Amino acid sequence: MNLIQTQTIFDTIYPIPEASVVLIKDDIEPVFYKKGEVIFEAGKIETNIYFIKKGIVRAYAYHNDLEVTFWFGSEGETILSMKNYVQQTRSYESIEALEDVELYKISGEKLQELYLQDIYIANWGRKLAEMELLKTEQHLISRQFKSATERYTELINRTPHLLQRVALGHIASYLGITQVSLSRIRSEMK
Repeated sequence: MNLIQTQTIFDTIYPIPEASVVLIKDDIEPVFYKKGEVIFEAGKIETNIYFIKKGIVRAYAYHNDLEVTFWFGSEGETILSMKNYVQQTRSYESIEALEDVELYKISGEKLQELYLQDIYIANWGRKLAEMELLKTEQHLISRQFKSATERYTELINRTPHLLQRVALGHIASYLGITQVSLSRIRSEMK
């Protein structure tokens, strides 16, 4: 992988100097998944971290035999299981490609080694964890304190591209409502 591509991936989260990028660039490789393929599977340990170059994915888990979508990722975002990343234990979520996706992959073990070698990469890792925590907190607060209509409006304002690229059933699940309720909200907003 070239230096500019590597720099761009890392700068999206937290800028690191070129010397740090040089340390990491050879450990990142491009990978591709077709629409519908599972990138992470619940109940397994996934040690790799992925960066989305192109495409969209979703994270989901099963609850009472229902598939519950709780995250969407698209260009510029990171795919990882925080449980795997922090504890190296089996994840509870699966990650599925909703489109053909182009990703960059790095081994979590290699990244941990680089954290010990380079303070800038270590700070990048800290920023990554902080950003993931903020996303989780925002989603939790939204689900606890906002109505379904407010959550849908927030989704439209924050990530309007999802409406053209993601099935309404997945969006409804993400919002914590049925597809019928989502259709009602959408018609009321028109």
